[in-house]
Amino acid sequence: QVQLVESGGGSVQAGESLRLSCVASGSFRGLNAMGWYRQAPGKERELVAGITSDGNTNYADSVKGRFTISRDNAKNTVYLQMNSLKPEDAAVYYCNANADIWRLGRIRRSDYWGQGTQVTVSS
Repeated sequence: QVQLVESGGGSVQAGESLRLSCVASGSFRGLNAMGWYRQAPGKERELVAGITSDGNTNYADSVKGRFTISRDNAKNTVYLQMNSLKPEDAAVYYCNANADIWRLGRIRRSDYWGQGTQVTVSS
């Protein structure tokens, strides 16, 4: 069982920066890949950035060069540094984690989502 809590969202002007954090807690054995997704009104949820357990990263083309994903395994935390924000970046940002948990005496691998944090960018 994993609970993900995002923080760091807010309202900024275009060109400014935000740093999102996501902390995992619960009775999990380990965290595997983690990532950040976003969903704007009327649009589908899309992957913004992902990071594997060993630190390999990937980004959506729209955020390359502006956003940076990182993780601190000792703190069970993943971050998203967002620089040079644009109005089109406005969305609810969701943290995702794949985790191994104990379930009825067996290890199970499952996917978990946070509740999301709002990012608003004005011009």
